[in-house]
Amino acid sequence: MARKSFPILKQLIQQCTNRSFSSTASPRAVTLIPGDGVGPLVTDAVEQVMKAMKAPVYFDRYEVRGDMKCMPEEVMDSIKKNKVCLKGGLMTPVGGGVSSLNVQMRKELDLYASIVHCFTLPGLPTRHNDVDIVVIRENTEGEYAGLEHEVVPGVVESLKVITKYCSERIAKFAFEYADVNKRKKVTAVHKANIMKLADGLFLESCREVAAKYPEIQYEEIIVDNCCMQLVSKPEQFDVMVTPNLYGNLIANTTAGLAGGTGVMPGGNVGTDQAVFEQGASAGNVGNEKILKLKKANPVALLLSSAMMLRHLEFPSFADRLETAVRRVIAEGKFRTKDVGGDSTTQEVVDAIIAAVD
Repeated sequence: MARKSFPILKQLIQQCTNRSFSSTASPRAVTLIPGDGVGPLVTDAVEQVMKAMKAPVYFDRYEVRGDMKCMPEEVMDSIKKNKVCLKGGLMTPVGGGVSSLNVQMRKELDLYASIVHCFTLPGLPTRHNDVDIVVIRENTEGEYAGLEHEVVPGVVESLKVITKYCSERIAKFAFEYADVNKRKKVTAVHKANIMKLADGLFLESCREVAAKYPEIQYEEIIVDNCCMQLVSKPEQFDVMVTPNLYGNLIANTTAGLAGGTGVMPGGNVGTDQAVFEQGASAGNVGNEKILKLKKANPVALLLSSAMMLRHLEFPSFADRLETAVRRVIAEGKFRTKDVGGDSTTQEVVDAIIAAVD
């Protein structure tokens, strides 16, 4: 099988050396979903910074709640038209009959690759220094296939679906990411010692793709050992490729090593569309105290919006935003409570706007 280029991947991650983009660039429409809880607070932060930077984007805003039975058709049409979406967190009710809108969106748009870049930021105290891990997670199947039913009262069966097509596709994506970004190693995370057929198929696919990239080191690790290794020696990992459920757990664990979910950017990409949001689980979405005090951390979504700008081929704006965020964090004067400060969301936003070149 020949190596295949992923245009949307290269738009998203390749650093462009052209710095000629300016506010005269043709503006792009972006679908905006503020979401639940603190979501509107942090998406408003992004809008303020974009306006201050005169970034060539404008937002089509749609109000969506996590307890809706399905994503409104007009929202999906907007994303398909604009091809790019920025969203705050959507709360998925625990139990009951309401399915996750996040999962619905990933399936309908075939956003098959989740990218979470976990890295330590200078000036932000963490247990480990120099963490720089990219978790690439298959986003459309596995335990998240949503195929559950009650066999008899008191017995529920949940199906884990793994296919050759999706496993091979995410493995290609991971190796292409590593290749474009000059990364040295890809680690496949699995539980094939127990789930020999399902995770065995995932590993088989990763091995076949790895053979096409001999210049990139390839390793495999069982998911439980991976968790232990992450918290003890995270520096051994570079790019990690995982099935759906493991990737969710690994990304959140890795985010905790590098400063928390409030500073981790992420994106979900497919062949035609991309949705950018906080990289690891937005556990504070429904935190009433944070919302009341207006002290939600906007950094994760701001860095995710920088990923979005680079995807839209506005790299100079992305660089300016990332530099401003890093500068404010390094100075340490304005930080929200989750990263050791007591600043409000607006105070952090004002500091970042002031730091934009």
